[in-house]
This record gives sequence, structure tokens and C-alpha cells, in this order.
Amino acid sequence: MSFNMITGAVMVATTLLGTETLGARPAPDNPRVIEVIADKDNTFKVPGEKKAIMTVKPGERLILRITSHFGGEQSRDGSVHSFVVKRLREQGWDIRLKEGTQEYPLVAPQETGEYLVECTVKCGRGHDDMNMKLIVKN
Repeated sequence: MSFNMITGAVMVATTLLGTETLGARPAPDNPRVIEVIADKDNTFKVPGEKKAIMTVKPGERLILRITSHFGGEQSRDGSVHSFVVKRLREQGWDIRLKEGTQEYPLVAPQETGEYLVECTVKCGRGHDDMNMKLIVKN
């Protein structure tokens, strides 16, 4: 087989199969993991941060790794807390939290600004103040 035939075969394969088959395409972005604690004192905490604030980029792919602890009360479905951004419910930012650690893949909103994250499960003393900020900025 001549060099030109091999080159032609590679060009046809690239056209038909796409460059990812041949390894020419870069690996997709890995989502950023953000740790959050929905604690037994009915507060949100972000390890390493003094305040409960998450800062993300518009459209950033995320994995929220949320550890939830029983705060004194729970809902009928066994949820001990929730993690809700009311303005973003349609994009998946409405999560019921059971005890333990779970991961939730999400995409940050495209619109920059500040969003309120709330617990909507009556979780015990301090529930009314169980919130944190999601800040979306470039």
C-alpha cells in the first residue's frame, strides 16, 4: 500500500469518524467539585470558607458534594434539608437532601449575579435562617 493510499484512508476515517476517534480532540472539561455541608445546627457551610458562599463562573459545570446531617426534624420523605435556588429550580437547583453525602451534577446559570440558596425543609431550630449565597461572576 502506498503512502498516498494510507494518507487518503486516514483522511477519510477522520472525516467519517471525527477527530476524537483519532485522539486529536482535547479531553472535555472536568466539572469542578464543590463541597457543601448542610449541618446539624441547620446552617450551610463551605469547607475552607468563613461564610457560606459559593462562587462560580457562568455556565460552569459543577458537582456539588453535599453532606447532610440531621438537624432535629425531617420531612415525610426522609429529607433532613434541601438545597434550593428558587430562581433556578427549572435548571435542577432544587435538591432534597437525605442524611449522608451525595453528589449532584449541575450547571451554573449563564446570568451573572447573586442567588439565594435556601433550605425549604423544616429541619429544626434555625431553619428560617438556613441559607447561603451563590455568586456567579466571570
